[in-house]
Amino acid sequence: MESTRQAKISRLIQKELSEIFRRQTAKTHGVLVSVSSVKVSPDLSTAKAYLSVFPSDKAAEVMENINRSAKTVRYELAQIVRKQLRKTPELSFFLDDSLDYIESIDRLLATDAEKHADKESNV
Repeated sequence: MESTRQAKISRLIQKELSEIFRRQTAKTHGVLVSVSSVKVSPDLSTAKAYLSVFPSDKAAEVMENINRSAKTVRYELAQIVRKQLRKTPELSFFLDDSLDYIESIDRLLATDAEKHADKESNV
């Protein structure tokens, strides 16, 4: 169960990370990184950020770059939230592939519906 403080800090970090990634990806045309959620540990020392990358075929490359520059991102975040947080949590970044999962389910349902429609038209 997440405490109220954890939830507030999660929302703050999500908002500020989104802005940081928006500024960074503005330079790389055609790639969009959004922060879908942030989970903060109960002791507020670590934060897991789940990122969605569009287009998804560039996700591995973008995630590698983000993980390589995690210390820089944490420093930028610390500069922004220094008035609200005494200590900025350690950041871990994970790929949120829920949109890809939803898309694959939609594709499977569409092909299943087409097969079902073909069977009915042959009867």
